[in-house]
Amino acid sequence: MNNLIFVGPPGSGKGTQANFLKKHDYRHISTGDLLREEVKSGTPLGEEINSIISKGDLVSDEIVGKLLRSNLDLDNHVYIFDGYPRNKNQARILKEIIGDKPFKVIVFDADLPKIMERICNRRLAPKSGEIYNLVSRPPKRDGFCDVSGEELIHREDDKIEIVENRFKVYGDTKSEIINFYGPSMTAYVDADKEPSVVYEELVKNIN
Repeated sequence: MNNLIFVGPPGSGKGTQANFLKKHDYRHISTGDLLREEVKSGTPLGEEINSIISKGDLVSDEIVGKLLRSNLDLDNHVYIFDGYPRNKNQARILKEIIGDKPFKVIVFDADLPKIMERICNRRLAPKSGEIYNLVSRPPKRDGFCDVSGEELIHREDDKIEIVENRFKVYGDTKSEIINFYGPSMTAYVDADKEPSVVYEELVKNIN
């Protein structure tokens, strides 16, 4: 099985699709989640990271690479790298980390105005990992996860002013990531379609 690298703007459905693929024994690695866990730890590094991401900026490539190395077991698992790498230098770092393990890049093509609406309505269940949308995939009980019953949250970095900055960063670096891997390693999915349709398209392209 290929390790997968998901490339796409914030809110394009990468996390939702990664959750669907868990039944294929993929492990979901979101650098955002790793960084948030470090922030929760209350360490000096976590405080530094918090200062950076609260502005919508990106932490250094070295910090992200260190977090990845300490959280991966590539000899025993296959992973989905969600939104990482974000630039050519990170792509080089990930190449060193993956080594000779097989991988494929999946690019999520999506309409940015639609994504803005999607993000504003996105709610997360931190413990279960479920992702909801108040319009397209609302929970059965308003404000609570269908699976775990926990209260849903609206992440700080999903707020509009932060997202706009993240869109700009993504737009500035998308082409260099795609060019780094080249067409032979890259497949595209239409992320504007319904999640179930995107999933079917994705499964056809992951091997």
